[in-house]
Amino acid sequence: MKLVEWERREGISVITICRPEVYNALNFPILQELSRITEELIHSKATRVVVITGAGDKAFSAGADLKERRGFTEDQVRRYIYTIRECFNRIAHLSKPVIAAVNGVALGGGMELALACDLRIADEHAVFGLTETSLGIIPGAGGTQRLARLVGKAKAKEMIFTARRLTAEEAMDMGMLNQVVQEGALMEEAMKLASMINENAPLALAQAKYAIDYGAETDLVTGLALETKAYETLIPTKDRLEGLDAFKEKRKPIYLGE
Repeated sequence: MKLVEWERREGISVITICRPEVYNALNFPILQELSRITEELIHSKATRVVVITGAGDKAFSAGADLKERRGFTEDQVRRYIYTIRECFNRIAHLSKPVIAAVNGVALGGGMELALACDLRIADEHAVFGLTETSLGIIPGAGGTQRLARLVGKAKAKEMIFTARRLTAEEAMDMGMLNQVVQEGALMEEAMKLASMINENAPLALAQAKYAIDYGAETDLVTGLALETKAYETLIPTKDRLEGLDAFKEKRKPIYLGE
């Protein structure tokens, strides 16, 4: 069985971490395969939206494979942290919207993977936690930075300092999730959201993601300048003209990413 399954549907790629027997723990081979797939997705026009989930119904990912970690030298630990951080950075910087479909526990690196995605939908029984301080370390794959930017410093500090686990409802109330769904409905809802996104112009989606992500890291004046530049990038595209023509002709637009 593959450690990571990559299912290509029309405009949508579904990536599934496949180690359910160990709660989809993230070992080196999984991270290397995720990085390889992400590298291919960077150049893929066929995929416009990405959905990431875990195999089974117990875990999205419980984080690093601690059995693997116990045998690491200090240099191997550094290499692992570098690998997982770079892998998640690649996912976060994909020009395509990425949805995390969180089907169970998302702890440590598993939660950091969800945070690296643009949108997060969770099963009502999902559990979240950045529990690293209870193990004598800190989140090292973006958790300290992405969580604070998503929910604010005070809430991020509380979650990381206490190593407390949150229910899906608590994570939703904190502002970490876009949606919580009933048991058994997760992938249906995730694909419904992905399909809605897939109907829109891929170049426009890429520029919208760019403007939001980079604009949020700067002051308003600079952010508005980024937005203007992103908009101007779309003016000469065929997709922009197709959108206008489809509106005039009262039909569904056919976007080609050109």
